[in-house]
Amino acid sequence: MSKNYHHGDLRNALIIAAAELIEEAGCPDFTISDAAKRAGVSAAAPYRHFRDRDDLLNAVAQLCFIGLADSALQTREQHDLGSRECVIALGLAYIKYVSERPAFYQLMWNERQAIAAATAGDTEAINQPGFTIFLQAVQAWCDRQHFVDVDALDLAVKMWALAHGLAVLNINGKLSLFLPEANVYDMLRSSASTFLDGVERSHQGQ
Repeated sequence: MSKNYHHGDLRNALIIAAAELIEEAGCPDFTISDAAKRAGVSAAAPYRHFRDRDDLLNAVAQLCFIGLADSALQTREQHDLGSRECVIALGLAYIKYVSERPAFYQLMWNERQAIAAATAGDTEAINQPGFTIFLQAVQAWCDRQHFVDVDALDLAVKMWALAHGLAVLNINGKLSLFLPEANVYDMLRSSASTFLDGVERSHQGQ
């Protein structure tokens, strides 16, 4: 990466350097001095912006969440908000995003992030922009169905759990172990459709 950056960009330069190292290695196996070297600064420079390596890794994870939110936003804009297709498309976009970034997926959802979220407060996870976009799509679908007693957050978490579970199986190679011919995207489409069918049937006539 370019070493010509303004002093004010040092924090971002270190985050990008760390992300590059993770992508190259396929795992977050680097030292903070490695990131400093990649960014072209002294080994002490990162500590002006990060307490330690974990703090830097948390910043990389947040960058991943921003990328996920951007992917979700683009997906939502390509579909009719309030439609079933929009909800399912967002689940598919989630699987695609994390499946293409297995090293970063682990960084986003590991114990380090759980500790950071707990420190930030219990609402940290649901306030992630990517999940907020998904929740809005689920709420819009509920509104279009004229549901009066359905908790959109409850549905969104269940739908996200479905997408997340399939993504984990896909990343770990377990999905093909159980179902060699399975396509993770087709599985989400069918499973999500079945789930939404059930929600609709249980609230017919309300």
